[in-house]
Amino acid sequence: MIVYFTGTGNSRYCAEFLADRLDDVCTDAFGYIRDGIAADLHSQKPWVFVCPTYSWQIPRVFAQFIRSGKFTGNPDAYFVMTCGSEVGNPEPNNRAVCGTAGLEYRGTAPVVMPENYIAMFSAPGPEEARRIVEAASLTLEKIAETLRGGKDLPPLPVHMLDKLKSGPVNAGFYRFYVKAKPFTVSDACVSCGRCEEACPLGNILLRDGLPEWGDCCTHCMACICGCPVRAIEYGRTSKGKTRYQCPPYKAK
Repeated sequence: MIVYFTGTGNSRYCAEFLADRLDDVCTDAFGYIRDGIAADLHSQKPWVFVCPTYSWQIPRVFAQFIRSGKFTGNPDAYFVMTCGSEVGNPEPNNRAVCGTAGLEYRGTAPVVMPENYIAMFSAPGPEEARRIVEAASLTLEKIAETLRGGKDLPPLPVHMLDKLKSGPVNAGFYRFYVKAKPFTVSDACVSCGRCEEACPLGNILLRDGLPEWGDCCTHCMACICGCPVRAIEYGRTSKGKTRYQCPPYKAK
């Protein structure tokens, strides 16, 4: 079973691609995370957890989803992490998450997809994004081939900088930067409620037709990138930047 968490669609695309190639099914973790429900899932095929890379680790909310869930049947677990460039050193944490969930860790594979973290970086334009997704398809084909053969994914090369990124930098990122307070909404807001619906933590509520952010946020960028009228900004850092959402996967 392919289980995924996504903010702007990159990981959903990869999950659906792999499900198509492996003749498997996809399960979205969104509802479990938002409603605080522990997953109780069964699969005869290996588990493939697909998610974004948040500061060189899997998102904490997704890690907690796996730790608190019940995943029966096949004990093998693979991780596929979408990223803008690289994933650092996430394997020790991914292995530990598997241990807590009673799963057998079989490796982690990075897949470069279009950058979406506009709270810090710039997203590519439509044409460049299309080229990146096309290149990612080649990587996903190789991952699918490895999984079909029942092999481990190759170990990721790790250097000292990777350990720093996935360790102290990740901790500092969550402590000092992952905040909802900088989000603002302009008069362009049409009160459609899409931001409220898209938030995986239920951290957005419409009051008098305008979104208000609570204290919990995972920086998935679903609200800001999914706003149909670009009414949402993240302080000054998102101003003028392209919004990005991955188009749906279409089976060939």
